[in-house]
Amino acid sequence: MSKRDYYEVLGVSKGASKEEIKKAYRKLSKTYHPDINKEPGADEKFKEVKEAYEVLSDEQKRAHYDQFGHADPNQGFGGADFGGFGGFEDIFNTFFGGGGSRRRDPNAPRQGADLQYTMTLSFEEAVFGKETDIEIPREETCDTCHGSGAKPGTKVETCRHCHGSGQLNIEQNTPFGRIVNRRVCNHCNGTGKEIKEKCPKCSGTGKVNKRRKIHVKIPAGVDDGQQLRVAGKGEPGINGGPDGDLYIVFHIRQHEFFERDGDDIYCEMPVTFVQAALGDEIEVPTVHGKVKLKVPAGTQTGTKFRLRGKGVPNVRGYGTGDQHVIVRVVTPTKLSEKQKQLLREFADISGQMPLGEHEEGFFSKVKRAFKGE
Repeated sequence: MSKRDYYEVLGVSKGASKEEIKKAYRKLSKTYHPDINKEPGADEKFKEVKEAYEVLSDEQKRAHYDQFGHADPNQGFGGADFGGFGGFEDIFNTFFGGGGSRRRDPNAPRQGADLQYTMTLSFEEAVFGKETDIEIPREETCDTCHGSGAKPGTKVETCRHCHGSGQLNIEQNTPFGRIVNRRVCNHCNGTGKEIKEKCPKCSGTGKVNKRRKIHVKIPAGVDDGQQLRVAGKGEPGINGGPDGDLYIVFHIRQHEFFERDGDDIYCEMPVTFVQAALGDEIEVPTVHGKVKLKVPAGTQTGTKFRLRGKGVPNVRGYGTGDQHVIVRVVTPTKLSEKQKQLLREFADISGQMPLGEHEEGFFSKVKRAFKGE
C-alpha cells in the first residue's frame, strides 16, 4: 500500500510555514491520540500524522521529501543497491559460487532495538518538567544461562552443518554448469552454534521478558507530540552489541483555563462593564502564580494584554514565553429596577436611545426609510 502525501496527511499546502505545520499536527494528534480516541484505526492515523510531522518539521528532511517524495534516491533501480557493484557481486556469487560475498556476519555485534513509550503529562508538568519512574516491558539477558541459551552445566557447540559459519553452500547442476547458492543455515538460524540442551527459563533464546523501572528527568517546556531520547534504555544488544534507545513521546492534557501555543500561554479574563469603562486593577492567574493587571478605562472586549516571561520555559533553554490575556466584557443579564433606571439615565446623558424603550419609533423610522419618505 503506497504512503499518502505528508502534506495531505496534515491537511496543509506545500508552501505551509513551520507554524502552520505545527498547528495542524497539534490539532490532528489530539484528535487521533490513542489515549483519547478509541475508535478503530485511530492509532494508525496517529502514527501517520506523527511520521508526517517528523519529516515536514525538519528543514533538511522536508527538502529531501520535496525533491524525492517517499522514494529513497540512494536505492537506485527498483530498490536494488548497486553502490560499488555490491548488488551485482551478490548476484554473481549466488549463481557462480564467487568467494566475495558481502553478507552480514550473523555473529557480529548488533545494536538492540529501540523502544517507544507514551507518557501523559498535565499542563503544569509539561511547563515545569518533572522527575519520575516508569516501567517498560523489554527483553533482558537471561540470568539463568547468562544469555547463552544453554542449560546450566552444558555447553554451546559449533554447528556441525555449517561448521560455525552460519551459512550453507547448496550445489546444483544446471545446463550452465554447477551453481553454488549460499543460504543461511536452517539448523542454527545463522548463529553458527547448536544448543543440545536448552535453558529451561528462556527456552534457548538467551533472553527473557521483564518489566524494567527507569528513572526519567523530563525537561521543562516539553510540548505535545515531542519525544525524549533516553540512550541505552531500549532492547539489549545482540552478540555483545550496544543496547538500543528508549524514546518517550509526550501527550499533554488540555487545561481548563490556559491554552498553549509554542512557548506562549493564552487565557481569557472576564471584566464587568463598569471595570472596562472606568478602568481597574484585576488579579490574573498564571502558571507562575497570581499577578496584578491594570485594565485602562475604556477597554474594549477582545483587547489583548501581554505578561512578559509568564509563559512556558523553552525546552532548549532559549528563555521563557509570555502570557497573553484577552479581556472579555461581560454584559449583566439580571438587573434590578434601580440599575435599569441608572443605565437609562446614562444613555440619556450620552445621547443614546435604548432600543427597548423606543421600539415603535425605531421601526416607524425603518418603515419610512423603505417607503422613501
